[in-house]
Amino acid sequence: MSTAADVATPSLRAIAVAVDVYKKVFTRPAISPPHPVRHSGFDLDVTVESVRAEATDVVSLVLTRPGGESLPSWRPGSHIDVFLESGRQRQYSLCGDPRDRYRYRIAVRRIADGDGGSREMHTLRAGDRLRIRGPRNAFTFVETAPSYLFVAAGIGITPLLPMARAAGTRGRLVYLGRSRDTMPFLDEVPGDTEIRPDDEAGAADIPALLATAAPGAAVYVCGPPPVLDLAQRTLFALNPTASLHTELFSARPVTDGREFDVVLARSGRTVRVGSTETALDALRRVRPDVVFSCRQGFCGTCKTRVLAGEVDHRDRLLTPAERPDHLLTCVSRSAGGVLTLDL
Repeated sequence: MSTAADVATPSLRAIAVAVDVYKKVFTRPAISPPHPVRHSGFDLDVTVESVRAEATDVVSLVLTRPGGESLPSWRPGSHIDVFLESGRQRQYSLCGDPRDRYRYRIAVRRIADGDGGSREMHTLRAGDRLRIRGPRNAFTFVETAPSYLFVAAGIGITPLLPMARAAGTRGRLVYLGRSRDTMPFLDEVPGDTEIRPDDEAGAADIPALLATAAPGAAVYVCGPPPVLDLAQRTLFALNPTASLHTELFSARPVTDGREFDVVLARSGRTVRVGSTETALDALRRVRPDVVFSCRQGFCGTCKTRVLAGEVDHRDRLLTPAERPDHLLTCVSRSAGGVLTLDL
């Protein structure tokens, strides 16, 4: 099968020129960069209006203001921070209707062997109170693309569902999952959505799906790391005029990691960080109460002051002024030797 990478027809060249301005405005030459998270937001007390089972181990929660007041507006791709009674802070994509100013809807998949945040969310019932912050947007929906391809894997449907609705006839949604009973919101996806459970269609061929994107399309992919990594490695060879927008729903594995020590200055304790674990994971062995949220280096919850040592920064948040004496423990590492932290 010929691809956009190896066919140079006049029509394709014309399309490439037409979308060049679009790409320069909204993307960089390769992958569109992670959009900076908007840190000015709203801290609100909300009430759980309803809890509904959406799929195996997935519930949706509708949140409202206690007095019935309106909620801050949001755009497709936005998320909120949720502060739990245990002190945990978690982030969930808004997956309801942006036009409804009185209700936020989020969905949570229960992770049995996770750190407890999703299990705690699954204990919530109608009438419970929560503290939230936001909405914020680190996964912006570009409204001016000539066409869209959305690839959602599992719970990755949550930010893409409002986008697919907003795209209308310019968009096409491909929804992947292990089986239909594990895939939430099947009754809400657009009628022309391609639903591909593994137990019916086999494991998805991600490059083949990406090859169906029209020249100049905005391609949105949300799901686990292997799906995103494959999209990043293959899309531009298949469709050099496309733009790629991604959001990750779990922490990436550590790559190119070396062991190092972290000294906790307040106690004098030294913690060894393994080559395949994060500093955050190592710290939690001795400080279970240490705060964190996204585990991907963009929310800033785990930002910690560095008192000594050189940092290998792997985040997408800190400013140049912050980097000499701060790090995000969920992704960043020592650049050699020992790090002393203000903990």
